Amino acid sequence: MKILVTGFEPFGDQAINPSWLAVNGLPSEINSASIEVMQIPTAFHRSMDKIQEKLETEHYDVVLAVGQAGGRPAVTPERVGINIDDASIPDNLGNQPIDATIFEDGKRAYFSNLPVKRMVEALREVDIPASLSNSAGTYVCNHVLYSLGYLQEKKYPNLKFGFIHVPFIHDQVEDNKYPSLSLHELVIGLKAIIQVITIHETDVKSELGQTH
Repeated sequence: MKILVTGFEPFGDQAINPSWLAVNGLPSEINSASIEVMQIPTAFHRSMDKIQEKLETEHYDVVLAVGQAGGRPAVTPERVGINIDDASIPDNLGNQPIDATIFEDGKRAYFSNLPVKRMVEALREVDIPASLSNSAGTYVCNHVLYSLGYLQEKKYPNLKFGFIHVPFIHDQVEDNKYPSLSLHELVIGLKAIIQVITIHETDVKSELGQTH
C-alpha cells in the first residue's frame, strides 16, 4: 500500500502550520505501507493542482490530507466535503471566492471513503482527544476534501481519500487562549490514523453522531 499524506503551508497570521509539521514528522513506513509526504499551498485551486500532479505521475492507494483547525480542541477526521468555496479571508494567493461552486459537474457533497469512526476510536485509544467532524468548513481544507472525492469519482475509482483537521500546537497559543496539543501528540495521532487505514477497509457503526 502506498499512501500520500499532505499538510498545508502557514496561512493568515500564523508563522507555522501544525498540519505540515505533524505530517513531516511521520516515518516513511507504517504497517508495511509506504508513506510519502508533501506540503501543499493554502490556495484553493493550486492546492489540488499539486495533488493531482502527483496522482498523474505516481500511483497511490490512499491520499490523506491534513489541515489546521485553530480553536478546535481535538483531532477531527472529516466525514464530508461540500461543493462550495466561501472564504472569510483570502488564501495565500489572494483569492477569496464567495459562494463559488468548486466543480459544476460534481455532486453536492462527497463522503470520505476511509473508516472515519475507526480513526476516532484509534485516536482515543492512544489518549489523543478526538471527535468525528461533519463539516470541514468552506475554506481550502473543504476544497481539498471535496476535490479528492470528485477525482475519485471521475478519474481514480480505486482511490481511498480523507481529511484530518488538527488543532493548534502549544507554540501557537499564548496564555491558553485556545485549546492546543503538542506536536508529538499530533504525530502519534496521525500514526494511529494511518494504522487504521492499513488494516481496515470498512467502518464501524459506533455512536459518534452529534445533536448539533
